Amino acid sequence: MKYAVKCMVALHLLGGVANAADDAWQPLFDGKSLAGWRQVNGTASYEVIDGTIVGTTRAGTPNSFLATEKSYGDFILEFEVRQSVGPTNSGVQFRSQSKPDVMQGRVHGPQMELDPSERQWTGGLYDEAMSGWWYPGTLNPHPGLYKFDAWNQVRIEAIGPSMRTWVNGVQTAYVIDRSYTEGFIALQVHSIAKPEEAGRKIHWRKLRIAEKGKPSPTDTQIFVRNTLPNDLSEVERKQGWRLLWDGKSSNGWRSAKGGKFPAQGWQMQNGELVVSGKTGGDISTEETFGAFELQLEFKLTPGANSGIMYYVDDVGGITLEYQLLDDERHPDAKKGVDGNRTLASLYDIQPRNTLMSGLGIAPKIGEWQHARLVSRADGKVEHWLNGVKVLEYTRGSEDFRRRVAASKFKDIPNFGEVPRGRILLQDHGDEVHFRSVKVRTL
Repeated sequence: MKYAVKCMVALHLLGGVANAADDAWQPLFDGKSLAGWRQVNGTASYEVIDGTIVGTTRAGTPNSFLATEKSYGDFILEFEVRQSVGPTNSGVQFRSQSKPDVMQGRVHGPQMELDPSERQWTGGLYDEAMSGWWYPGTLNPHPGLYKFDAWNQVRIEAIGPSMRTWVNGVQTAYVIDRSYTEGFIALQVHSIAKPEEAGRKIHWRKLRIAEKGKPSPTDTQIFVRNTLPNDLSEVERKQGWRLLWDGKSSNGWRSAKGGKFPAQGWQMQNGELVVSGKTGGDISTEETFGAFELQLEFKLTPGANSGIMYYVDDVGGITLEYQLLDDERHPDAKKGVDGNRTLASLYDIQPRNTLMSGLGIAPKIGEWQHARLVSRADGKVEHWLNGVKVLEYTRGSEDFRRRVAASKFKDIPNFGEVPRGRILLQDHGDEVHFRSVKVRTL
């Protein structure tokens, strides 16, 4: 373990004592029985063995949950967890519900992932049975913290809209979302795909909760996934983020060809910046950027085509583009080479990686998606989609120039290599919605 990680572990352990006084903690498990708990959904077994709650996988059952009888709103939860016999997916629900009139009582709500597989998404945050991944493990800057067949320390803080997780003393996720304010805590035994996976065990012990306590210090390097429209949290501000669109006016934006913001074709309503496709033209920032990080949410209508261009010159010339596209319906997805015109690709130059499946990750037309673009001072650029890095390249590298030479931009001198430029949102004649446009200088 690197020195920096050791320091974070030490700081967390010290902060944990300070943030919840000893008399604020209440046990969730008496070490002898399942008093205060009830099973909902599924038929996997839960039993008490040697002072631990042991859940065991069973063939032919959906996800099973052992839930607290009491509901909790704001809290700090700590526990230790170990998996044995064989690795299996699991998790811990919080602020969750099981209501007869919602999916016939299926458990739904926030879940902290427990994942001993090679992908190591433990600590990620998932909206069980609803919107899917808020914070996949791909966003965790410290993967590999969770150890199979060993006791792991876990901490979950849910205070107001803030949901944060720690694994073995290191912060692993940070989500700001208002979808859930109160509900039960539940221990999950996930369904299994193969009969031979039956009998795998998840052990929990030392479960305790504090309903009063100050939030722990946050890892300043961790990415904050804030789903609140056009909102900038205090932590994001400290990390250097600012709103690039204020959610209500054209301040800071102009026609990409110069001059005032378009009088038609773009609308600002209900906290959304909407291009209607009615000849408004592209818009760009008044400010120019060198090394920067950009994030925004976008919503495509069926068959829509748009894009986020960066390093744009003063007259809105063609340049590097994070493609926004309905791959299934728009013909452009099948043009170009090897899919280099599909969603999140570097348009006509480099295709994105194969997209992961799964709720909240696989893009859906008509729903909000999250785009992130990182362009560093050394020329390295990353495209992210819904929390997953799908493409990376280096401006000015031999590979980049080879790809440009094979593209429609081959005759443009020094294409994509200018040190500074504007950020542009494209009007390609289709309706597309934008919000939560944020930027920070790197």
